[in-house]
Amino acid sequence: MKAVVDIVIIGAGMAGLCASVEAAAAGASVIVLEKQPQIGGSSLLSGCFMAFAGTEFQKQHGITDSADSLIEDMLQVGQYKNDRTLVETYGQHQLETYNWLVNQGVQFIDCQAVSGHTNPRGHTIVPNQAIDMLKSRAIEHGAKIYTDAVVTRLEKRNERVEQVHVTYRGHSYVVEARKGIIIASGGFSRSEDLLEHFAPGLTNTIRLGGVGNTGDGIRLACEQGAWLRDTPYLKGTYGFHPSSTNDNKRQAHTFYKGGIIVNEQGDRFVNESISYKLLGDAALQQSDQSTFQIWDQTVMDKGVKGDALYDFASLEELGLMERSESIEALATIIGVPPSSLQQTISSYNEAVDTGNDVLGRTTLTHTFGKPTKVITAPFYAMNTSTAMLATYAGVTVNEKAEVLNPFNESIPGLFAAGEVVGGFHGAGYMTGSSLGKAAIFGRIAAKQAIQQSNVEEALV
Repeated sequence: MKAVVDIVIIGAGMAGLCASVEAAAAGASVIVLEKQPQIGGSSLLSGCFMAFAGTEFQKQHGITDSADSLIEDMLQVGQYKNDRTLVETYGQHQLETYNWLVNQGVQFIDCQAVSGHTNPRGHTIVPNQAIDMLKSRAIEHGAKIYTDAVVTRLEKRNERVEQVHVTYRGHSYVVEARKGIIIASGGFSRSEDLLEHFAPGLTNTIRLGGVGNTGDGIRLACEQGAWLRDTPYLKGTYGFHPSSTNDNKRQAHTFYKGGIIVNEQGDRFVNESISYKLLGDAALQQSDQSTFQIWDQTVMDKGVKGDALYDFASLEELGLMERSESIEALATIIGVPPSSLQQTISSYNEAVDTGNDVLGRTTLTHTFGKPTKVITAPFYAMNTSTAMLATYAGVTVNEKAEVLNPFNESIPGLFAAGEVVGGFHGAGYMTGSSLGKAAIFGRIAAKQAIQQSNVEEALV
C-alpha cells in the first residue's frame, strides 16, 4: 500500500509536534509517524525548561533580558564550538516561538535561574500538558498521528528523498512526501552500540532517556548521505541519585542554589557553577564515580516545590538525602572522612568571603548569583551520579533545518530538528536550549519544506 502526502514527520516529541502544527496550519497534508506506543518521547522526560529571552513572562517578574545575551550565553557554554549560524537563528526566532507556544495553549508556570544563563530565563512547562496541547492543535489542523509506526528506511526518487518505508500494525507501507521529510526522532541515549562507538567514556553512567531513543533517525539520515556533528562532545548529565529511572527521575541541582560537590575523600574537585554536562565529566573522573552534593538549610529553603531540578523537599521525603545537625556527623553518615569534609567546607566558606575560590567559583550558575557559605544547620547530602539522559550530537543541518552532506550541501527533501541534530550545543549544554531548539527548528523545518516545494512547483 502506498500513501501520498505533503510532509512526513518522523517522531512525535516537541520537535515533531511543533513541525506538525506549523505545517498543518499552513494547509499541508501531514503524517506523523511515532514508533513508540505513546507520543512525547524524551520531551516528557526533560527538565521542563525552555530557554527564552525578553518574554512577557520575564517582564512580569521584573527580569530584563535580550536575545543577544541569550546567544552569547549559548556560545560561551558551548565553548564556541557551536555552529554560530544555528545559535543566531535560535536567537532570531526564540521570542516569536515562545509567543507561538503560548498561542497554542502551552502553559508556562515559572521562570528559574538555571545552568548557563546570565539571567533567569528557564521558562518552566509541564511536559505532558505541552505535548497534549500540541497534539490537539496538530489534529485540529488535520495532521494524522500514528503510534507504533516504525520507519525502516528512506528512499530517494529523482535525487530527492521522498519515500518513507514504515511498518504499522504488522504491515509494510510506503508513504511519499511531496514537500519534505522531517526527522525528529530524538537521539541515541538508549543505543549501546552507538554509545560505545561515539562515547566509550560514558560507560559508567545511568542509562535514562526516551526508550525509543536508539538512533534510528541518525541511521536513516546517514544512509542518505548526512554528515554528523558534535559527537566528540557527548557528555552525561550530572545531578541524579543512583536509584534514578525513567519513571523516577530523582534529580537535584542544589549546587546552583549554593551547595557544593565533593568526592568520597570529602574534597571539592570542580567549580560547581559550570554546566552540569561538564560537572558530569568531572564526576566520572573520580574514584568509583562516587560524589555527593552537600548543602545547608539556606540552600534547602531555596527549593521549589514541583520543580524537576529544585524540589529538594520531595527528595528528602523519599529518603534520598541525608541530614544532620553537624558536618562531622553528616560526613560519618555518608562515609567520607569527617576532618576532610570539615576542612573543605571551612576553606570554601573562607573563599566565599574573599572571592578567591581555588576552583574559580564566583557565581551560583554561569554568571548569575553569588555563592553563600555552608554554615546554617541542619546540613544535607545526596549521593549523586551522572546519567546518559540525552545525546546532543547528530546530523548536520543549516539554519533552514536542511540536512547536510559532508560537503555542506543540502540533501533535497530531507530536514531534521530536535535532539537528532548536532552542531547546535557545541562542547557544553545550556539548560532549556534542547526543548527550545526542538520547538524553534521544528517550526523552521516545516516552513522551509513548504516554501521550497512551492518555489519548485512554480518553476515547473
